[in-house]
Amino acid sequence: MTMDAREDVLAEAARWRESGKGVALATVVTTWGSSPRPVGSQLAVDEAGQMIGSVSGGCIEGAVVKEAQEVIADGKPRLLDFGVSNEQAWEVGLACGGKVQVYVERVE
Repeated sequence: MTMDAREDVLAEAARWRESGKGVALATVVTTWGSSPRPVGSQLAVDEAGQMIGSVSGGCIEGAVVKEAQEVIADGKPRLLDFGVSNEQAWEVGLACGGKVQVYVERVE
């Protein structure tokens, strides 16, 4: 994710917060293999599930949005693991066997 893209994600998250919406920020913290987004890539999610940015190019965004909405609701950050070797392999998956860890936290 380029600096401009990251700034766009953070700017939109700030706008959502300023308008009173609950917001979570998901950040790629670890990758292995063919993960489509590099470490540092971000996805902002509001309480209604609106999102901006990307943590996987579409492979896991739906699952991350769901978890982000739970983080907004309970305030507890989560470290999510995605890849072909975990129980979510058939629900969400990364092409070519990559793995990615995504940290999701509520924006205050």
